[in-house]
Amino acid sequence: MSSAMIPPAPGAAPHGAAKARFRIDKMDCPTEERLIRNRLEPMPGVVRLDFNLMARELTVFHELQDTAGIQHALNELDMAPTQLESGQKAAALPQAVPLHMKLQLALAGVAAMGAEVLDWRGAPLWSMALAASLAVALSGGPTLKKGWIALRNFTLNIYFLMTLAVLGAVLIGKWSEAAMVVFLFAVAEAIEAASLERARKAIQSLGALAPEAVTIWRQGQWQSLPVESAMEGERIMVRAGERIGLDATLLQGHASINEAPITGESMPVDKRTGDKLFAGTIVVDGMVEATVTATAGHSTLARIASAIQEAQAQRAPTQRFVDQFARYYTPSVVMLALLVAVLGPWLAGGGVIHWVYQALVMLVIACPCALVVSTPVTVVSGLASAASQGILIKGGVHLEQGRLIKAVAMDKTGTLTQGRPALTDVLTLSRYNSQNALRIAASLDQHSSHPIAQALVAAWRERDPNGALAEVEHFEVLAGRGVKGRLLDQGWQLGNHRLVEELGLCSPELEARLETLEIQGKTAFVLMDEQGPVAILAMADTLRTESPQAVVELKALGVQTVMLTGDNQATAEHIAQQAGISVVRGNMLPDDKLAAINELLASNGAVGMVGDGVNDAPALARATVGIAMGAAGTATALETADVAIMDDDPRKVAQFICLSQLTSRVLKQNIALALGIKAVFLVLALGNQATLWMAVFADMGASLLVVFNGLRLLRYKP
Repeated sequence: MSSAMIPPAPGAAPHGAAKARFRIDKMDCPTEERLIRNRLEPMPGVVRLDFNLMARELTVFHELQDTAGIQHALNELDMAPTQLESGQKAAALPQAVPLHMKLQLALAGVAAMGAEVLDWRGAPLWSMALAASLAVALSGGPTLKKGWIALRNFTLNIYFLMTLAVLGAVLIGKWSEAAMVVFLFAVAEAIEAASLERARKAIQSLGALAPEAVTIWRQGQWQSLPVESAMEGERIMVRAGERIGLDATLLQGHASINEAPITGESMPVDKRTGDKLFAGTIVVDGMVEATVTATAGHSTLARIASAIQEAQAQRAPTQRFVDQFARYYTPSVVMLALLVAVLGPWLAGGGVIHWVYQALVMLVIACPCALVVSTPVTVVSGLASAASQGILIKGGVHLEQGRLIKAVAMDKTGTLTQGRPALTDVLTLSRYNSQNALRIAASLDQHSSHPIAQALVAAWRERDPNGALAEVEHFEVLAGRGVKGRLLDQGWQLGNHRLVEELGLCSPELEARLETLEIQGKTAFVLMDEQGPVAILAMADTLRTESPQAVVELKALGVQTVMLTGDNQATAEHIAQQAGISVVRGNMLPDDKLAAINELLASNGAVGMVGDGVNDAPALARATVGIAMGAAGTATALETADVAIMDDDPRKVAQFICLSQLTSRVLKQNIALALGIKAVFLVLALGNQATLWMAVFADMGASLLVVFNGLRLLRYKP
């Protein structure tokens, strides 16, 4: 991740700057954003502006004594601002197109069509002007008002250009066209607002997953209370079919939980005592009692929603390019229109009114609305689509960079493997079968707190849920070697290779078996009674079932996979062989992983690093895109990584790259559509073949096309 190329993280205040948040009810698209930027950025004391168009929020970083000046400036722009207190949630957004506006548009359409009919039939000018004026009054008020505001603030935007075109059409007697242009523009604006509302709701739905109330054990009884009132350590209850309101730990029993809202996992997940539960997930069956581990504002769901909101403020590279292009494109076409109006009669002949009309057509074509709106809608749709699949992307810049990745470096433990020991082998040597040997070993280990010992006991319970472990007497931990105790009327020991050698019981046959297991990356233990070795038990961090498929999918995308791990080379190579990875580097410290990432960057240009977000932090930060695994259970991963896989499925790395590639294609399609349609109608205008009607269709039609095309990403399924 090249820090030199990435703007400051949204939401993070510059050093010494205060932060003020505003809800902007009349900020619907990048046109309003540009108007606000032009007004606020030159103000003394304003340090930076962060915009969230989907939530209609503006964050101003400033060095002012108070924010009255900012509030006044926003009011002058008619943006209906409301300042939000720190941590305050904004009220629900108003409906995109209220009912009264729909009725006004319908009446305006009738009046505009009436003006056209009167024009065709050669009716008196006053009657056509009256019908056209009614259409403009019903549908053109907001456009004309915004045009006047843009003029006062020296901003060339669609509202200013449309206002100029309408006034120009009236001055040269084109009343019916002026009315139809205003009506069509208002209709297109309403459709565009409704389309953007879909992307807005996709983002807002993330924050609406948690219920408003939760059942808490207080004062000796269960009480239904607001979720914000719950405190860490309190006991909550959730019934089947209900959503879990807070992050918690299951107290007892087991339950089936639908975690799709958080991780994207389609199948319910079985949870047992001590397992983590996430806010926003659904209890499929049973009744859950759990202990709260995070309050409402600090749950995994809240952190996801916060990260998505901040991601919207981070402008993607394509968006920054489009904004820069629009700054030069619009003034250039406006100047061309002025030249056409002034020089047309001299150079090509014809009446002045004819060339003024063609200049007005070009003014409408000059608006870069379709071009500017195409990128934020596409990027936000991509972010929302990824979040619905359990892939949290921390900004448009990372969404776009994913397509460039040519190599992916993957940590072993917790990424390609389960990240916890599991029983892999029970090899009997004499006298006892594998089930009896495992029962004795588990009986010895039930008194140990070592993770490997607990994993062995869990393996026994999984194989024989109703079986009872034997009572152990004289239990003792042999530090660094194993455990021993007395059960079944004789002494038993369970220890590692070192203990067997110290007891002088390591025969050539036993030595060969232990070495074979250790070469495979397994940790071997020998169960011994008073007569000698009875069985060998092996534990290992096992490969995730999804890992081989994840590597296959990355290779299909032309992406090289490399394993970087701190484990010894033999263990690393054994796991890599199972996963299908050919390039393996073991015995690596964090600095070694960082050096390996630098090498991959030099040879591939763009590299992804997949790790746990803690031990791999230097490598994650240096990679083009840092991807954290299992972020639903790791707060650090959400904070350090560019992309967070909310469950533990490594296949989602390839899904992220595919989504990035699709997003890039849609962005390019939108830019080509917007510029292509503009170019066609610009040529038609210069050739006297375009009308104001056609210009409006060209501008707003292109805007709707790119919006609908960008919204396709919401339906993306891997």
